[in-house]
Amino acid sequence: MADVERPNALAVTGAHNQAIMSSCLVEIDESSAVVRLTGVLEAASAEAVRGALLARLADRPGPVVADVTGLRVVDPAGRGVFAEVRREVADWPAADLLLCDPAIDGPAQPDAALAAVPAWPTLDGALAAVAGAPLAAVLTAELAPAVGAARQARELVTTGCERWGMPTLTDPACIAITEMVNNVVAHARTPMTVRLAPRETTLHLAVRDHSPHQPTFAGMSPPDRAGGRGLLLIDTVTRRWGSTAVPDGKVVWCVLHPDDEAG
Repeated sequence: MADVERPNALAVTGAHNQAIMSSCLVEIDESSAVVRLTGVLEAASAEAVRGALLARLADRPGPVVADVTGLRVVDPAGRGVFAEVRREVADWPAADLLLCDPAIDGPAQPDAALAAVPAWPTLDGALAAVAGAPLAAVLTAELAPAVGAARQARELVTTGCERWGMPTLTDPACIAITEMVNNVVAHARTPMTVRLAPRETTLHLAVRDHSPHQPTFAGMSPPDRAGGRGLLLIDTVTRRWGSTAVPDGKVVWCVLHPDDEAG
């Protein structure tokens, strides 16, 4: 990987957003799945790079390709950021991180720190992998934080479960998405993106908002306490759930499995 030093700056040009973090330039092509990183990735810029990748994955359905052709990674914190991002989005609907790295010989990564991230030696190869992702099996809606948002989200979930042959997940998924959306309406009060996608037999839901406030779940609420049961309902009807901070908000996600509805 090349060593390219760049000064601190911030620029937006046409369809490309460019952010320079320390000596690492992150360039986002709004018209494609590619995020290009050039310069030197070090500990000081690793967290900002992580945030930029998570934000792109939150705002675009489907895998994202990090093109590291012009990047030099100089310490373990930088090396680990790609695998960390991939782990964080593992349960998001239709999200994954791939690498384009000419230093490898094929769709594998010899570096132990990057072993968990699929990589291709050419951008064409990585984009072919993105094109092979089943993006037709993704539903997304942009909703305002207003009365009726939860109903619209339930309609989207019902459509998805019917389309993907997941009838047993319709009711629990509607419960989960209702609570996720209502939390945005009541607390975040920002526009939101609702997204869902199947993965084999599981259903993945996510709601992305623009508030940094993270949901907190302390288990069962006392019976005399009003409210506070939304997260308990999500925890009850889903296989697992969580919340991931992104630079201008968060993504709350959950996974539902048909085996949990048996009987």
